[in-house]
Amino acid sequence: MRKVILGLAVSLDSFIEGPNGEYDWCFTDQDYGLNEFYQKIDAVFVGRKSYEMSFGLENNDFGFPKMQEYVFSNTMQEAKDGTTIISGDIRPVVEAIKQQKGKDIWLFGGGSLTASLMNLGLVDELWLSVHPILLGKGKPLFQGLQGRVSLQLTETKTYETGLVSLKYTIA
Repeated sequence: MRKVILGLAVSLDSFIEGPNGEYDWCFTDQDYGLNEFYQKIDAVFVGRKSYEMSFGLENNDFGFPKMQEYVFSNTMQEAKDGTTIISGDIRPVVEAIKQQKGKDIWLFGGGSLTASLMNLGLVDELWLSVHPILLGKGKPLFQGLQGRVSLQLTETKTYETGLVSLKYTIA
């Protein structure tokens, strides 16, 4: 079965974006394991806002490889060709996608989507790139979780820039 992997950058004080939605604090000076990660996935789950910012453009400049895109939104009516919009009761749809043949699935973004999938028990792994910065304000990584989630640390990697990569499975 395919795994859903939440993979994203986070500040040391647990924000995924600054108070004005900015990402300028994220390191882009080297790979930080992304190319290896891209080899393990062939699909992405993304919320509407994150999709519009990162994936919605035909020629995005974020360097993402081609993959099947699933956008979770109850309001979005159209997306670029090849993108699937998912709305309503997401549990059966996500469970069916996880059963399909293929590589793992990247849960890229959307605080609400992350909380929803975490609360439904549909996220299998976390890969957090913890950046050595305190933002003080912004959008927290985990908001709206309905209970405790036990994690098993599976890998760590420290970079000379101070970024720390943490990988966990959900126990």
